[in-house]
Amino acid sequence: MEKINRIFDGLLVLQYKGGDRKAMATLIKRYHNQLCSHAFWYTRDMDLAKDVVQDSWHKALGSIGKLKDPNKFSSWIMTIVTRKSLDRLDEIRKERVQKEHIRHTLKPRRQETESRYSPELLQRLKSGIQNLSIDHQTVVRLFYLQEYSMKEISEILGISAGTVKSRLFYAREKLKTYLK
Repeated sequence: MEKINRIFDGLLVLQYKGGDRKAMATLIKRYHNQLCSHAFWYTRDMDLAKDVVQDSWHKALGSIGKLKDPNKFSSWIMTIVTRKSLDRLDEIRKERVQKEHIRHTLKPRRQETESRYSPELLQRLKSGIQNLSIDHQTVVRLFYLQEYSMKEISEILGISAGTVKSRLFYAREKLKTYLK
């Protein structure tokens, strides 16, 4: 039965490539619910799953000419839905991280710092930070002023935690030299 379905799908794909729009409508009817269920498995949100499937059909229509073996339509469209689902989840995660970053940036966590140190020392420290490269300034501000963890900083900046550690180390070394 599976082989017959693949052959039938292949025939529909060839008909669509030949200009028969009804062939694609038949493929959509055959697979739409299955693809929605598959996308839902990733997204856990039916509206989002339906959006993913809609985007997937759009991509499939635009790139069906690249499908080498029309009999493999079902696995091809399933791959598109899987990738679109994962891409959408990545977008959502990045948006969440950016919103969290903005929320924390607007609300500084450590206001008592200014009362603990002399204004002169704070001014020298601010000046020293401004003399750092932009990359070093960014990690110093996020780590010390906003109190993000190295893992959070790596997610915000899209760099590895090791790179964050390295930038913090070199920034501290430069600040030590500057403050002497």
